[in-house]
Amino acid sequence: MTEIPAFKKGLPTQIAVLGGGSWATAIIKILTENNVKVKWWLRRKSDVDFIKKYNHNPSYLTDALLNPRKVKAYYKMYDALYGVDYVILAVPAAFVPDALKNLTRNHFAGKKVVSAIKGMIPDENMLVTDWMEKVFGVPLTQMCVIAGPCHAEEVALEKQSYLTIGSPNINLAQEFSNLLSCRYIQANPIADLYGVEYCAVIKNIVAMACGITHGLGFGDNFQAVMVSNAMQEIKRFLDYAYPQASRDLNNSGYLGDLLVTAYSQFSRNRTFGNMIGRGYSVKSAQIEMNMVAEGYYAVKSIHQINEKYGVDMPIIDAVYKILYERATPVAEINILKTYLK
Repeated sequence: MTEIPAFKKGLPTQIAVLGGGSWATAIIKILTENNVKVKWWLRRKSDVDFIKKYNHNPSYLTDALLNPRKVKAYYKMYDALYGVDYVILAVPAAFVPDALKNLTRNHFAGKKVVSAIKGMIPDENMLVTDWMEKVFGVPLTQMCVIAGPCHAEEVALEKQSYLTIGSPNINLAQEFSNLLSCRYIQANPIADLYGVEYCAVIKNIVAMACGITHGLGFGDNFQAVMVSNAMQEIKRFLDYAYPQASRDLNNSGYLGDLLVTAYSQFSRNRTFGNMIGRGYSVKSAQIEMNMVAEGYYAVKSIHQINEKYGVDMPIIDAVYKILYERATPVAEINILKTYLK
């Protein structure tokens, strides 16, 4: 006999959120607007103890109070995963293999997995969804990704925002969209998992390029041209790697996500790039930010993938050379200028 999902019986949907950063915190805040119970895994026991006592994250979005009747923090991941319907991954992509290293396929059996990660698994050059399918056997039809222009800081302030939920299973995308939609969030389903996931990865690299040029003293005019060229790069890449006739890159899950990351004061990738443009080394920028800029790892993965594809992506190439080949930002951007139209 097939078990009836909790949400169809009017019971709270059980959701595990893995990760203790600002985006994980924001997602939890959104979810608790609806009929859910969240089991929140954090790496540091001191953070778990703090949340249990004070009902907010001690390190990120500290003003966002969380409903203790709906949110319970855990230090042991096994406990957080037990009995849940959904698992939301909100750990930086580079740390996913280590965070999940003690888990087996059984821990994800029968669960729906949502990636809130806008990055790639380094070294393996894999999207998070592909990696979860390979390592834990989670079918793509049981996975979706959260995309769209939605900075955690604005969610904490309850500013109206929009999310795009991508999945090859449109019913799953709709189901999860319903769990996120609330008075200040509108979530919409889309049947393009790879498109929105790759766009979310590449837009972080573009934001780094925008930050680098801003740090070098370039203005808004140049940045607008670079962002419009970047969308063309994304289109060329997606058309080659994962063609889909119905894909509309003007959708907020693609273009909107690119724009907010390229221009927003809250964009950590733009901030990281700005520091590089102003003369910081990669290491010193990482230390000062004390946050992970996904684009740093993603540009290496996309560059290596594109060595096989051969798609024309001059912005990606420029950022890669600056970050990994120690090319001088001024010289590399001057070369890039000749490619932009």
